[in-house]
Amino acid sequence: MCGVVGYIGKNLSRAYVMQGLSRLEYRGYDSAGFACLEPETNRLACVKAKGQLLNLVQALNEHPVDGYVGIGHTRWSTHGIVSHENAHPHVDCDENISIVHNGIIENYAAIRAFLQQSNHHFRSQTDTEVIAHLLENECAHSQTLLDAVVKTVVQLQGAYSFTCIGHFFPNQIVAVRKGSPLCIGIGQNEMFVASDVLAFAGLTDQVIYVPDETIALVSNSRVQLYDFNGNVRAIELEKVAISWSDDGKNGYEHFMLKEIFEQKNGIAATLSYLKSIQETVWQQIGLDAQAIKKLSSISLIAAGTSWHAARIGQFFFEEICRFPVRVVLASEFRYMPFFKEENNFHMAISQSGETADTLECVRLIKHAGAHTIGLTNVSSSTIVRETDGFLLTKAGQEISVASTKAFSTQLAALYWLAHRIALEKGIITDKQMEHSCDHLLIAAETLENCIERYRNRIVNELAPYYATFNKCIFLGRNISYPFALEAALKLKEVSYIFAQCYPAGELKHGPIALLAPDTPVILFSTLDPLIYQKLISNAQEVKARDGHLLVFAFEDQSELCALANEYVVIPRVHPLLGPLAMTGLMQFLVYHIAKTRNCPIDKPRHLAKSVTVE
Repeated sequence: MCGVVGYIGKNLSRAYVMQGLSRLEYRGYDSAGFACLEPETNRLACVKAKGQLLNLVQALNEHPVDGYVGIGHTRWSTHGIVSHENAHPHVDCDENISIVHNGIIENYAAIRAFLQQSNHHFRSQTDTEVIAHLLENECAHSQTLLDAVVKTVVQLQGAYSFTCIGHFFPNQIVAVRKGSPLCIGIGQNEMFVASDVLAFAGLTDQVIYVPDETIALVSNSRVQLYDFNGNVRAIELEKVAISWSDDGKNGYEHFMLKEIFEQKNGIAATLSYLKSIQETVWQQIGLDAQAIKKLSSISLIAAGTSWHAARIGQFFFEEICRFPVRVVLASEFRYMPFFKEENNFHMAISQSGETADTLECVRLIKHAGAHTIGLTNVSSSTIVRETDGFLLTKAGQEISVASTKAFSTQLAALYWLAHRIALEKGIITDKQMEHSCDHLLIAAETLENCIERYRNRIVNELAPYYATFNKCIFLGRNISYPFALEAALKLKEVSYIFAQCYPAGELKHGPIALLAPDTPVILFSTLDPLIYQKLISNAQEVKARDGHLLVFAFEDQSELCALANEYVVIPRVHPLLGPLAMTGLMQFLVYHIAKTRNCPIDKPRHLAKSVTVE
């Protein structure tokens, strides 16, 4: 989940590395560091800082270092506490080699113990530092740098990528990938290395996506690729159209708030893109019309917010396409028995397209010979390159760690795809397909209008009140249950309030014991008449025990509102799109609760935007 950046070329490296790190800080912000080779001596110079990247900027202003070869890192902690000592880059005993690393070295403890017996002195608690010492050890017993790197990587277990520079190889950056993403940008007498092409967007459009289990030796004018046995690999150069937006917050106090208000346009843009490929969509996802007609089930695999979108999407496909859908957490799927099914596909959903657990599931499924499809917001992501086909959401760049518009555009894409499959199967008509697009646009408009309608009440009344609690319960039923899961996750992420979500029907099977004056209950309604009646019964259970109830209801649900201490009312939309219509209001309330509690909304503690470790 860390961000890795490197530069070698005709210019001093620090500005390029720091710009890249600023774009990759979404991958972690526990600490940051920069290392370079001093131009005249080729000695390593390194500056590190605990905390966000701004702290490193200040440290470099106080202790300026620069060179034509440099690497940088922004950290999300896996091994070792957040501290200056554990910040990257890490060095070997004699400070001749400097390493920045993303991923996990699973056997680091055994390697560390072995190296300590050989009198290597460690300065940190991290798994990363063993790479520097191991490479130092192998360099002393190898004739070439490549030979030393090969001997190093074959001893490392886990999923990782790392970049290193050294006093004894001053004209090269070593870059290694196994499992974790890494790419190289090709410039004019300069090269860029990074975890994500965003780091050097606008500086070059020529990119090498480093293959898995590959060593790259990068000079300012040449890239050489080798496999882990030291054999030459062919280079595949790609031209990418990717840009970095420096629009900032556009007057909003936080990126999260800006992105909440960008959802209507993001849904419209996603729908416009999907309509533009309507006739070629099966080719886009690597199938054909006959395969879609025979489709009898699908599997959706995701993590976090994307998993909640998939859980809601399950209702879309089962109701509209009339076949069963399996939704699985990526972190669990990997370690479960896999049964290949006929007439089935597996869709991996990831905002960044770099989620480690989800990517490992894709690789497992492909190895078994089953079909994979990616759904992501990033066209240049690993998931796009490794799946058999893909669809994109058009949310635009999402900066805030807590996902908002990526979630709503995923729902839009899944709703559209369910209808497109149903159309191909002859379950719905062309006219119904057109209506489904209208339904999405209406729900998107409702999403935004509800925020405007309740803005003052949330800011002045509801958020200040609910910000005083330290725990709460979320309830939903049927399609509103996975939405309640997402709401609880959002509250936990940005406000640090302990929030537990339950299916409303399970309340009486244990969780009802938690009802207390200091634990409000937030209930999300549905537009299904039968489920609505069941939710009324659940609300009665809460009130019978003097529980405090906040309800997200729809128009003409006065009976449920009458039971609530507080309620908001959302206009009616298509029943399957109730969660989408409620999304903006839920996020806006959570945002203002976090703001009232003075939380760092865009960069919550311990989190990262892109989860690139298991």
